[in-house]
Amino acid sequence: MASIVITGSASGIGASTAAMLRAAGYEVVGVDIAGAEVCADLSTPAGRAAAIDGALTRCGGRIDALVLCAGLGATHAPEKIASVNYFGVSELLDGFKDALEQGAMKSAVVVASVAATHGDWEGSPLREAFLAGDEEKARALCAASGHGAAAYAASKHAVVCDVRRRAAAWGARGVRLNAVAPGAVETPLLQQSIADPVVGKATAAFIPPLGRRAVPAEIAQVIGFLLSDAASYVHGSLLVVDGGIDALARPCRF
Repeated sequence: MASIVITGSASGIGASTAAMLRAAGYEVVGVDIAGAEVCADLSTPAGRAAAIDGALTRCGGRIDALVLCAGLGATHAPEKIASVNYFGVSELLDGFKDALEQGAMKSAVVVASVAATHGDWEGSPLREAFLAGDEEKARALCAASGHGAAAYAASKHAVVCDVRRRAAAWGARGVRLNAVAPGAVETPLLQQSIADPVVGKATAAFIPPLGRRAVPAEIAQVIGFLLSDAASYVHGSLLVVDGGIDALARPCRF
């Protein structure tokens, strides 16, 4: 039975993806801060190491696929957003790479956000801090930015950059790596944003061009596709699954 590790498995997109894959017969090892097979805090280096060690122990040192869903929304402390959304992904990609190479599916998917595609990040000190692996500096810059919305967008943009710049090395080892960029999805994360006094009103008012928000299962289906043989030549890509938000915001940039 194929083993798939999923972070953020206790709620939202991660929980929906875990349920879908278990129903399809896969062995799923969930990682979350609580309510998972492996409980770990991805906001700290020690927690990330515990997540990697715990999952690899359960899978016998070999995993077939990896889904990195864990993330914090814009209502959290900016510096913690930086640690979870970027370093909680990048360090796990490093930690699971060898185990993925030994697996059968050899596929990984990172859940980013359509927020990653918006804004001008060229030459941004924050992006450079993320991509240089300088967690202390990235946390400080995010903390100075004020509301978590800026940290959220920057962390999701940087994590897509990280995925894409790994494509050559991972592809050479036969492991596919892609990212998904959801838009508004009916999850606890979205409800937290709607309740936020700064961004809540705008979040609640905005409806994607398709006329509704997504449900987690719709994103899970796309993740399942990217993990499968049906996507065997899809690698280093960002797949936007947002009901038309990105097309509305920047129709001539793609």
